[in-house]
Amino acid sequence: MNNALRRLASVDALRGCTVALMLLVNDPGDWDHVYWPLEHAEWNGCTPTDLVFPFFLFVVGVSIALAIGPRVEQGADKGSLMRGALKRALRIVLLGVAINVLAWLVMPGAHLRFPGVLQRIGLCFAGAAAFAIYTRARLQWIVIVAILLGYWGLLLAGGTLEPFVNIVSRIDYALFGRFVYLIDPLSGLGHDPEGLPGCLPSLATCLLGLRAGHWLREENVPRLLGAGVLSVLLGLAWSLVLPLNKNLWTPSFVLWTGGWAMLALVLFHVLVDRRGWPAIGRRFGMNAVAAYAGSELMQILLPGLGIQEPLYQHAFAGWITPLAGPYVASLAFALAFVAVWWMIVYAMDRRRIYLKL
Repeated sequence: MNNALRRLASVDALRGCTVALMLLVNDPGDWDHVYWPLEHAEWNGCTPTDLVFPFFLFVVGVSIALAIGPRVEQGADKGSLMRGALKRALRIVLLGVAINVLAWLVMPGAHLRFPGVLQRIGLCFAGAAAFAIYTRARLQWIVIVAILLGYWGLLLAGGTLEPFVNIVSRIDYALFGRFVYLIDPLSGLGHDPEGLPGCLPSLATCLLGLRAGHWLREENVPRLLGAGVLSVLLGLAWSLVLPLNKNLWTPSFVLWTGGWAMLALVLFHVLVDRRGWPAIGRRFGMNAVAAYAGSELMQILLPGLGIQEPLYQHAFAGWITPLAGPYVASLAFALAFVAVWWMIVYAMDRRRIYLKL
């Protein structure tokens, strides 16, 4: 039992560090002054920031392996497990939609958007849970390969990977119309980085986490390490013909980011579980959805109520910019934002408050 708890601590730590990075990259003081590692690639390519969301989805898969996998092996009712997973997935999706609606109502100039980060997490959670409950490892690997090759075929069938006119963006625009993240002012076409077709390769990311979670349960570090290195190399090789692209969640991006996530899991497992290092980030990990959703609400309300700009100017930019420049001021605001949420999740952890959807 203690060993299982130590493993869970390492996974919570990895999840928590990922959430903290989410908050850091999502909440600069000034979007015009952000250091490049804290920005997404404009289109093709992969910056450190582009690793954050796939890492989170990967850890979703790992968590499913740790939480649902043992119950399946112990003979728990599969229908009951699946109903519970679907209910949780639905709550996550609805929370994401509610946040988007609030942003539309409160933020000046915002338009209503249906897809989103939480919506994709909910759908991938439901899909990965179904595979964990009803299938074995062999079929899961077959599905991963089929998704990657099939999605590659879909992208090739579209004829181009360019913004707005690629087949993924066209499908999302046909489904959601103008209720997507971005509308091109020249063509009127839309694009959403968390749209529906991209959920397929994102599910593959989740399934990689599911398989990694099973290896973690077996403490098979050599297999985790080898698979991580192989996945990184395959993703890099594939990127020579199919670019790394987070917006489209290309198959090369799945393997590249999934490989790095496996290597990060190995690192956290060895340091936290085996060597007893502190599980840094664990408190964010224990309240991951609460921290992310709460930070999104704060990100909406602060500018929507006219608070953020005067706060940033008086508490950060007004004195930091003359001393160190606008990039440092913007980063200082983001770090302070993360610190505020660390204090919140710290207080929640001290009081044993864990918000689960």
